[in-house]
Amino acid sequence: TPRKSSQSVGVFNSSPGGMTSPLADALFSWYERHARVLPWRGHADPYAVWVSEIMLQQTRVETVIPYFLRWMERFPSIRALAEASEQEVLGVWEGLGYYSRARNLHRAARLLVSQNEGQLPRTHAGLERLPGIGRYTAGAIASIAFGQDEAALDANIRRVLARVFDVDLPARSPRGEARLWELAREVLPPGRAGDFNQALMDLGSAICTPHNPACLLCPINAFCRAYALGIQEQRPVLEAKAPTPHITVTAAIIHRDGLVLLARRPANGLLGGLWEFPGGKQEPGESLPQALA
Repeated sequence: TPRKSSQSVGVFNSSPGGMTSPLADALFSWYERHARVLPWRGHADPYAVWVSEIMLQQTRVETVIPYFLRWMERFPSIRALAEASEQEVLGVWEGLGYYSRARNLHRAARLLVSQNEGQLPRTHAGLERLPGIGRYTAGAIASIAFGQDEAALDANIRRVLARVFDVDLPARSPRGEARLWELAREVLPPGRAGDFNQALMDLGSAICTPHNPACLLCPINAFCRAYALGIQEQRPVLEAKAPTPHITVTAAIIHRDGLVLLARRPANGLLGGLWEFPGGKQEPGESLPQALA
């Protein structure tokens, strides 16, 4: 049932002098009680925030935690990571997927050691120049690790903002993306960007979920336009996904004198740099033995 909206523009915007908005106050009050306990939160080293943000790209928090702990034990600093071999780095990452993320971390660590005394840049612009760090990741690291007033826009924050502000543009379209970044900057409370971004992430994970959001438990439902209109399930607007491709691949186990032949995949592309049994994709008109040969 549609609900009457009671908010005005003023409840979203921070007050002069750095004071927070009513929306931010309500969100912070909830976050203080319900913030997720994560091994990279409150960590003294910005490197930990960087590693966690790269691991969290397209990967769920529960999956990331054991990998993060193992990574930090093996590579406790940027210098330790820079001094490792690529194969060792990929070995510690193995199973987490999207291996270009690990290679970018390794490349960036070596750049930082050679050009920046092994220290992460503190600014959004400086962070975004590193391999594997885009607009969102730079904003997250700058705000969480360095206290910079920078917005962030991950999948959870995108969903929360699309519902709170009833954004009817496709969230992943250029116009929708631009509008959501604009809103993310507008609602950011000066001096508390890191906590605010993390609070939005946690809200999206626990309450403002993709399906069946727990709107009655939401601390900012009084400010949510989609909830007021009863259309929260229709936000964010999603574009149709391309069909998943189906590929047939053949491989051979070739062994002689106790040795097995392995091939290393090209560095660029799917599972780049990893080892596999030799083979290849079946092209139209080929039999599997022909594809193998």
